[in-house]
Amino acid sequence: MIELLWPLALLALPLPLLAYWLLPVARQEDAALQVPFFRIAAQYNVTTGQPNNTSLLRRLLMVLIWLALISSATQPQYIGDPVQLPSNGRDLMMAVDISGSMGTEDMAVGNAMVTRLRVVKAVVGDFVERRVGDRLGLILFGSKAYLQTPLTFDRNTVRTLLLETPLGIAGGKTAIGDAIGLAVKRLQSRPAESRVLILLTDGQNNIGEVTPLQAAKIAAQEGVKIYTIGFGAEEMQVPGLLFNRTVNPSAELDSKTLTEIAELTGGTYQRARSAAELLEIYTVLDQLEPIEQDQETFRPIKSLFYWPLALALLASVLLILTHPVVVSGWQSLFRRLPYNTTKGESIR
Repeated sequence: MIELLWPLALLALPLPLLAYWLLPVARQEDAALQVPFFRIAAQYNVTTGQPNNTSLLRRLLMVLIWLALISSATQPQYIGDPVQLPSNGRDLMMAVDISGSMGTEDMAVGNAMVTRLRVVKAVVGDFVERRVGDRLGLILFGSKAYLQTPLTFDRNTVRTLLLETPLGIAGGKTAIGDAIGLAVKRLQSRPAESRVLILLTDGQNNIGEVTPLQAAKIAAQEGVKIYTIGFGAEEMQVPGLLFNRTVNPSAELDSKTLTEIAELTGGTYQRARSAAELLEIYTVLDQLEPIEQDQETFRPIKSLFYWPLALALLASVLLILTHPVVVSGWQSLFRRLPYNTTKGESIR
């Protein structure tokens, strides 16, 4: 079906008639600008104010243009048939740490060492693709926590925005508590039995308005189950002056706090030291059982305003081409072309 978003625009339909009846007739002597081709361009009778030779076609074009413009102004839109949305699944929010430490190159992929964030994008992106029927949301956090995508069934958008996320865009520090608080706020309106947060970080909370444990207690009160993941290798070779040194790049990972967060909310804490372990963890999380939710539908909407607008543009072009000035110009041009009356051909 077709609906008008702004039907009140139809009230403007009689404006040309009102202007015709109520406004005074324009006279040539009242013109502010005198032009030598006034009579040809206007072709108005100064007594009646009516065009002397306006054809029926031009009148119809003017009416058509006005009707098309008003139709476009009403914002017509096509309302499609109802589409059933998935009735089962979870409201699953993902919080991903994108602080500066996620740029540490301690993940071995094949024969190359890559950053933690690159591995997270690949693993979490595949996880998103598999969560058919879930509403997914994405929170990115560093010094601040930001909602990148609200809860949505559009998994492709969530995955794309995750893959396009640059390192450190949210700041160099880690606000785990703020990320949990933001997730809880976004999950509050959803059914209590389906609220899930998967939080991945490689460090410890060192900034923010609320501490992780305070946020976890609020999450527990709201029925949000939090699965925490500590990510990062425990050994890394660092070049030295004479020889390589072995360091622990995950020394700042606060596993204790992450464990307490998970226990407070009924989730689990898991440690991923490599890309393979991270993949295994998300495979386990992928086994979360869906639950029944209220059936929801939506109707696709397609805007149609550009069709009458295009018709008005086309009619305007025809109106210009049939104007006496244009017609007179073409006639004058053809009259000036030399013509061979014997052969019936123009002379070039």
